[in-house]
Amino acid sequence: MAKYLVIVESPAKVKTIKKFLGKNYEVTASNGHVRDLPKSRMGIDFENDFEPKYITIRGKGEILAKLRKEVKKADKIYLATDPDREGEAISWHLLQALKLEDQADGKKVCRISFNEITKNAVKASLKEPRQIDMNLVNAQQARRVLDRMVGYTISPVLWEKVKRGLSAGRVQSAALRIIADRENEISAFIPEEYWTVEAKFQVSGARKKLEAKFYGTKESRIKIENEQQANQIIDEVKASGCEVYEVKKSERVKKAPNPFTTSTLQQEAAKTLNFSTQKTMRIAQQLYEGVDIKGSGVIGIITYLRTDSVRVSQEAQAQAREYILEKYGSEYAQSSAAPGKKSGRIQDAHEAIRPTNIALTPTEAKESLSRDQFRLYQLIWKRFTASRMSAAKYETASVKIAAGQYVFTVSASRIAFDGFLSVYMSEEDEKGEDNAFLKSIDKNTKLKLSDACGTQHFTQPAAHYTEASLVKTMEELGIGRPSTYAPTITTLLARHYVLKENKNLYMTELGEAVNTIMKEAFTTIVDEKFTANMEMLLDDVEEGSVNWKVLVSNFYPDLEEAVKHAEDNLEKVQIAEEVSDVVCEECGRNMVVKYGPHGRFLACPGFPDCRNTKPYLEKIGVACPKCGKDVVIRKTKKGRRFYGCEDGPECDFMSWQKPSEKKCPKCGGYMVEKGSKLVCADKQCGYLCEKEAGEEAAG
Repeated sequence: MAKYLVIVESPAKVKTIKKFLGKNYEVTASNGHVRDLPKSRMGIDFENDFEPKYITIRGKGEILAKLRKEVKKADKIYLATDPDREGEAISWHLLQALKLEDQADGKKVCRISFNEITKNAVKASLKEPRQIDMNLVNAQQARRVLDRMVGYTISPVLWEKVKRGLSAGRVQSAALRIIADRENEISAFIPEEYWTVEAKFQVSGARKKLEAKFYGTKESRIKIENEQQANQIIDEVKASGCEVYEVKKSERVKKAPNPFTTSTLQQEAAKTLNFSTQKTMRIAQQLYEGVDIKGSGVIGIITYLRTDSVRVSQEAQAQAREYILEKYGSEYAQSSAAPGKKSGRIQDAHEAIRPTNIALTPTEAKESLSRDQFRLYQLIWKRFTASRMSAAKYETASVKIAAGQYVFTVSASRIAFDGFLSVYMSEEDEKGEDNAFLKSIDKNTKLKLSDACGTQHFTQPAAHYTEASLVKTMEELGIGRPSTYAPTITTLLARHYVLKENKNLYMTELGEAVNTIMKEAFTTIVDEKFTANMEMLLDDVEEGSVNWKVLVSNFYPDLEEAVKHAEDNLEKVQIAEEVSDVVCEECGRNMVVKYGPHGRFLACPGFPDCRNTKPYLEKIGVACPKCGKDVVIRKTKKGRRFYGCEDGPECDFMSWQKPSEKKCPKCGGYMVEKGSKLVCADKQCGYLCEKEAGEEAAG
C-alpha cells in the first residue's frame, strides 16, 4: 500500500487528523516555523536585492531530521499547515529545509489546506491538492522583512537615547501612538456642566407615575447649561398645565448580527467574558485544533480563528437552516443569508468563525470542555446560530408631553417577535425600555404634573482604551491584521510601554518616552495612515499585483535616512541617570536615578557591593494642598502615574492630573493642569483659566 505523509504545524492536530485518515497516512508536526531570520543580526542582504538570509531555528534541527526520515519513506507528501500567509510560508520553508522544491509539482509534494479540522474537511482537502501559493509566501516574507528592518534599525536608536534596551515595531509603534494620543486627549479634557430635568406625571386611571425627560420646545431641543436655567424651566413647568402633545406608535426591526471575525470575537469575549485578547486566541486555538468530545473523540469544534471575513459556506448555511427549522420553527429561520457588511479590504479566503457542527450545542459539549473553553464555545455557537436567524421585531411607542412652552418625551419598546434574540442577546438588548403602559396613552389621556427636578452633570472625556476597543480601532484604521492584534497588545504590555488596570490601558513613563522619540524621529512609522497603506500594499503582494522586493526597496531608503537623522539630532529626548540628594542609608553614597522597565528608581552607585534601591519620588515644585509638604510623582502597583504627597500614606492627598501652585480665585481650592488650561479640582466650582495667566497670577 502507498504511504502518505501529512505535515501539520501543531502537534495538537496530529492525533485528530491521523484518526480521520487511517493507517496509510503518517501525520507529524513541524511545531510552527522551522526557519527564520537570525536573531543576532539583521539577516537581510541589502546588496542582493534585500534577499532574506534564513537559518534553521535553534532547537528545530531534531524535528527536521525526523521529518527527513519520514519523507524518505513516503510516496507522497502533503504540506497541511494553517490556511493563511503564515501557514503558506511555513510550508514553503519546509519545502526548502527538506530539499523538496524539485518535487513540488503536485505529484510527490503538494499543499493542502482546510478551514476546519473535521473528517469531511480534511478528506476533501486531499482531493484538491495544489502547489504552494508564492504570492501568499511573498506577502509573509515582505511583512517579516519590513518588521525586521524597522525593529533592528530603530531599536538601537531607542537604546542609545533612552539608555536602556528598548524596541520598536511597525504595527506596535502605531498602536502605541493611538493609546498615547487618547491619553493626551483625556488629560487635556475640560468638563463642561450641563443639567437634565425629569418630570413625573400622574396618568388618569393609572397607579404608576409616568417619568419623562425634558426635550425643549416644540420647535427645537434645548441644552440646559446651569442650575439657574434648570430652575427657571422647572418653575415655568410647575405653573403650566400639561397635555399629551403627540403619540407615535411604530414597529422597529433589528437584524441578526454577523458571525464572528477575529476582531469581533476578541471584542465580545473581552466585554462579556472578561478575556484578554491573548486568552481569547489561546482558547480559540484549542477549540480549532481539537478537543476530546464525549462520543465523538478528538475533533475541531470551531473553524479557523484568524479571519476578517463574515462569509459562511453554503454547506454550513444549509446545516444551520435545518437545525433552526427543527429546533425553533420556520418563522425563526432566515429566508436568505444576508451578506455581511464589509469595511476596508477583507481577506475572504476564510469563513467567519463558527462551530464546525451546529448540532453540537454548548450544553452537549459542556462536560467535555474546560470552563473557559465552554464559555468561549457557547459565545461562538450562539453568535453563529443567531446570525442565521430571523430579525427581531419591536413595537415602539413615543409620547411627547407639552407643559406650557416646553416638551417632555418618554418612549418604550416591547419585543413583538424575538427572532435571533431567542438565542443571542447583547447587554443593550437586555436593558430595553420599561414603560409598558404607554400603549394605552393617546392624545385624550388626562395628565397632571406630580413633580419635576433637575440633576447636574458634567461632560466626560473619551474613555481610556481597553484591549477590546483598541482592537476595534486598529481594525477600523486598517492597522495590523487578525493575526497581529493580540500579539501587538501582548508586546506593548510585556515591554511595559502600556499597563492594564481594571481593563483600561494606560501609558507608562517608559511608553511616553518611546512614543516621544518615535513621533519626533520616525513620524512615518507611527502614522496610522502610512501603516494602514502598508497593510494594503501587503494585500497587493498577496494578490500578485505588487512585487514584494519592490515594496521593501521603496521603504528602506526613507527608514535609513530617518535613523541617521535621529542618531544626530535626538539628544534632547535622552533620559539620563542623575545624582540625587538622597543618601544611601547603607553606605552613605548619594543615590542615582536609574531607568528600569517600570520607570525611574533610586539605586546606590556602589553596585554590586551595595544593592540598595528605593522608589524615585520626583518633586514637581508644588506644595501639598492638605499638609504643605512637597507633591511628588507616584505610581500605582501596576505602574500608572499619579500625584501624591511625599508624606503618604500619612497624608492621603492624590490627583491623577498635575496640581498647580495657583489657587482657585473662586473657591480657594487647588487647581490642576488640563492641556493649556488650569481647572479647579472641585467640579462643583468649575473655574478655569489659561495656564499662562494662572502662572503669572501665582508669580
